[in-house]
Amino acid sequence: MNGGELPKELSSDELINIYKKMLLIRKFEQRITKDFGKIKSPLVHTYTGEEAIAVGACMAINEDDYITSTHRGHGHFIAKGGDVNSLMAEIYGKEGGICKGRGGSMHVADFSKSMLGANGIVGAGPPLALGVALASKMRNEGKVVLTFFGDGAANQGMLHESMNLAAAWKLPVIFILENNMYGWSTPFHAATAIKDFSIRAQGYGMKGFTIDGNDVIEVYKTIKEAVDIARNGGGPTLIECKTYRWQGQTIMDPDKYRSPEEKEEWKNRCPIKAYKTRLIRGEIIDKVMIQEIEEMTLVKIDESFKFAKENKNPDPSTVLDNVYKKPIKYGGN
Repeated sequence: MNGGELPKELSSDELINIYKKMLLIRKFEQRITKDFGKIKSPLVHTYTGEEAIAVGACMAINEDDYITSTHRGHGHFIAKGGDVNSLMAEIYGKEGGICKGRGGSMHVADFSKSMLGANGIVGAGPPLALGVALASKMRNEGKVVLTFFGDGAANQGMLHESMNLAAAWKLPVIFILENNMYGWSTPFHAATAIKDFSIRAQGYGMKGFTIDGNDVIEVYKTIKEAVDIARNGGGPTLIECKTYRWQGQTIMDPDKYRSPEEKEEWKNRCPIKAYKTRLIRGEIIDKVMIQEIEEMTLVKIDESFKFAKENKNPDPSTVLDNVYKKPIKYGGN
């Protein structure tokens, strides 16, 4: 795990930026967990421990390529270049949030970044990605779509319908399974008979890979290969990234169904720590720079929390704005 050379096509700045984004996601989620009592919604799903997947995947695509997310979407949002101030404000339900406080933690989206939204419905991202990929192909845009989903969505019918149609029409979609081993409290092996979900790709006539989701470079390389296939008209790819969420299903989940030993074993495989070690060995980064990045990251998180705290609450009279084509004022005619 986490061995091998660093990609020669990536500059030192790009390799360091991967580390910065992974660390930003980690610190962001840790701050939310710490300040849980101040968040109005208990349905907050953190991405702690899975940072390598979002960052590695988004590093392999262009800025105008699309992604669809899951209810655990903070990491995808940040990896795609989303603003942490507006993300924090959104989670706190403030007007300055990326969705003006209407979406909350599970529904963050930023169309300006081609981040088409997180989704509270398990497995609902792939059908949306299918439509976007079809539109891109019909317009001859040359864009690809990454659609993230968890092992809890792996057996949903709409996922399989999406994979089947994407393969039949050779659509530029990369299906990314973030297998963190648990669908809430149900372990993956208790719900799925096969060891590696990626073998199901054979049934749809597409390539499938099972990789180490904690190795950001392996994620990057595999996604990049799939992106090249999609851009050249080769159709979709299914990629299973095996990883582990460090926290419960939500912040309020007591997480009693996993043993302390199991959690500690996976924490020892920390994707950020492993990647940092590779950067040091490759003489891309040193201890002084690591400390500077850590400090700058914490400053960003503090600023985002301050921005959210000082931001105003949405005006109740605007509750129906952006719902209908012609705005309707709450309580009006």
